[in-house]
Amino acid sequence: MTTVQLPAEIEAQVVDLSARYGLPARVLADIPDGVFDPLTKTDRIGEVCMVIRRGSGNLLTFRKDIYPQGVMRLLTGGVGHGEPIEAGLLREVAEETSLDVAVRRFLAVIAYRAPQTPPGTFAFLTFAFLLDDVGGELVVQDPEERVEAFGEATAADLYAMASFLERLDDRTDREIGGSWRAWGAFRAVVHRVVADQLLGADI
Repeated sequence: MTTVQLPAEIEAQVVDLSARYGLPARVLADIPDGVFDPLTKTDRIGEVCMVIRRGSGNLLTFRKDIYPQGVMRLLTGGVGHGEPIEAGLLREVAEETSLDVAVRRFLAVIAYRAPQTPPGTFAFLTFAFLLDDVGGELVVQDPEERVEAFGEATAADLYAMASFLERLDDRTDREIGGSWRAWGAFRAVVHRVVADQLLGADI
């Protein structure tokens, strides 16, 4: 991610997390649009992607009741201003799954650039982590998350999920404040990056 400078406080956390959980891939991804939720939210520095590996060896996926038919994806959650990335990760896991987890690997830092993003900056950040499910019952604690269903996928399945997300109808929805096609292109990125990381190493 040589063309994007992370804020010093975020870079310091990335360095610390890398020392404990492994060096992440650093990816700069171009997306077609940057006007939709969560990119329009101002209450966060970015998000964590919770790649939760279940006892079966498969990865936990989910869908919200607002999503277009057929959408299943990896879990994500916002990290607030001043909130440590790891604290946000564990908080989001608790709120969205109630599972006990162990952080295994820092997989990726993804910075997104949209056409309207000023040069040398980014529109949003995703910090992806591999976590192992070590206990607990899969229950959503926060009803505002609007989780409709959970599922499981293999690492290889993530490529097909990414392709499906990129093919969503190009229609605007007030629920996300923008186009589902643009949202899907944005969400597809982390699925491909995570699949590359998981399939390219013995993790």
